[in-house]
Amino acid sequence: MLDGLAMGAMPEVVALASRRLRLIALVHHPLAEETGLSAERAAALRISERRALASVRHVVVTSGYTAGLVTGLGVELERISVVEPGTDPAPLARGSVGSTLNLLCVASLTHRKGHAVLLDALAQLKDRDWQLTCVGSLRQSPATVAALRERIAVLDLEGGVTLSGEVTDAALAGFYDSADLFVLATRFEGYGMALAEALARGLPVVSTRTGAVTETVPDGAGFLVPPNDPEALATALADVMDDPGLRQRLSEGAGAARSHLPSWDDAAQRMAGILRGAGA
Repeated sequence: MLDGLAMGAMPEVVALASRRLRLIALVHHPLAEETGLSAERAAALRISERRALASVRHVVVTSGYTAGLVTGLGVELERISVVEPGTDPAPLARGSVGSTLNLLCVASLTHRKGHAVLLDALAQLKDRDWQLTCVGSLRQSPATVAALRERIAVLDLEGGVTLSGEVTDAALAGFYDSADLFVLATRFEGYGMALAEALARGLPVVSTRTGAVTETVPDGAGFLVPPNDPEALATALADVMDDPGLRQRLSEGAGAARSHLPSWDDAAQRMAGILRGAGA
């Protein structure tokens, strides 16, 4: 089994290995779907990944949406299986203690995750009492982190936004537990594991209608707005911040969705069946 993030960039190696191995590709999302790429780079990655996928016996994807994208790379549907990532069981979030609403974003600080859009939206809501904690790697894209720190200063959000970087599992569980709302202004997701983690804790979600997010976040559990639209995001955030009853209804919707999230045992059994089939 080859991770698509590496496999798609080495079609010659994959073709050579396919002569002696039954290869399976695990595709989180096609390489060309990464945001911020030039048109030329995206086209080159699309060609490379198409060639690599032609040499594998089977392709595993993390969502039905991604399966559709992979068919666009020349892979027949009968060679594709969907295995959604599992989600660990978790207690329902207890939320904040005082009047300040705790907003939580869990995502590496990269261009695709849309933190700049989130900051621009929150800059329109300074009259509300909120605190945003961003948990996620500060090392994957230093240029993005530097630009975000500058944006926080320019927008005068230093008192309301914390970039926590990577944290321990225990610390992350604490952030989830004290959160009132999960927000992710992502530009694209092949599944959205952090969104599923938020639903597992019964957190209302405000995110974007892009990629597989609409499959991960059901109606009634949150608001989804167009990506790259800080005004629409600000409106959705304001609606949820200003209406405790709405937050409660969305929280109940998220709580209902948590029972439908696949477990890691489910995902492992599904994957094991695919591997047995490929080896038959």
